[in-house]
Amino acid sequence: MNYANIKYCDIANGVGVRTTLFVSGCRLGCPGCFNEEAWSFEAGEPFTDAVAEKIMDSLDTPYIDGLTILGGEPMEPENQAGLVGFLEAVRERFGNAKSIWLFSGHTWEQLRPGGAWNLGDVTDRILDTLDVLVDGPFVQARHDITLRFRGSSNQRLIDVPATLEAPGDEVVWWRDDPVFSTHTME
Repeated sequence: MNYANIKYCDIANGVGVRTTLFVSGCRLGCPGCFNEEAWSFEAGEPFTDAVAEKIMDSLDTPYIDGLTILGGEPMEPENQAGLVGFLEAVRERFGNAKSIWLFSGHTWEQLRPGGAWNLGDVTDRILDTLDVLVDGPFVQARHDITLRFRGSSNQRLIDVPATLEAPGDEVVWWRDDPVFSTHTME
């Protein structure tokens, strides 16, 4: 797996200050994508153990609230294989002290067992590490700059642990601080 970029002090892709890993490779090709340069699987540099350890070290900083993975497309088969062990290592080292967010152009339903993008154990193990999944492709016609942590209104911010525990196929949305969801400062 290659990565296109790492931001060690990101405030745009999840709550708080985060370390953000942009993986390389995406077959979706959403028109209007903000990161088209990461579509190529060859973009950037190889994701090595040394790179993974540097990210882990950044997460060990008190002011870093968590890790965010986006791309490219993290749930491409090649990227799932490259991410699963790393995400499990982050969860093992930090427990719930650091949140893990992942952005995917695939929907929750596509990533769950029986879905077109569920690769079995690998996909399920990745989902088990996540706190929030931002799902769905970017849709230019539904672009909305007032949305927090997503580019178009079809995308959902899913509370993964709550959804995994919910009955049936219920999807539980992540709840933002009301001051942000109301667009007021009251």
